[in-house]
Amino acid sequence: MESKMLIGELASRAGVTPRTVRHYQQLGLLGKVEQESNGYHYYTDISLQRLLKIGVLKNVGLSLEEIQSVIDLYFEEPTMIKGKQKVLEILAKHLEEIDDKMDSLARFRQEIQFNMARIQLMIDEMST
Repeated sequence: MESKMLIGELASRAGVTPRTVRHYQQLGLLGKVEQESNGYHYYTDISLQRLLKIGVLKNVGLSLEEIQSVIDLYFEEPTMIKGKQKVLEILAKHLEEIDDKMDSLARFRQEIQFNMARIQLMIDEMST
């Protein structure tokens, strides 16, 4: 039998706040959450595993939107290969975007250096 826990216990075990749990629940990141007639939401060990996986995925650089697209894949099959493959695709896209930004910044840096040198030359010519 799977244990049930209230939001405070879940948050404590995952190292997050209850507010964070509620937010992730609203986004659908925690999967199905049981609500009993007393109005309390009860979370399971799967909820805890999902919450911990969300933390790992955030730490590798995924946004919550990206995590939404991948989190269920981690719990579809025991090897989690589908989830890992999707994360690799997302990270490759991030890397490509970073490379593009770095190229753009390098060009901008060269333009600034050129303009600085040109202005300094004008100042030098006016000073002599």
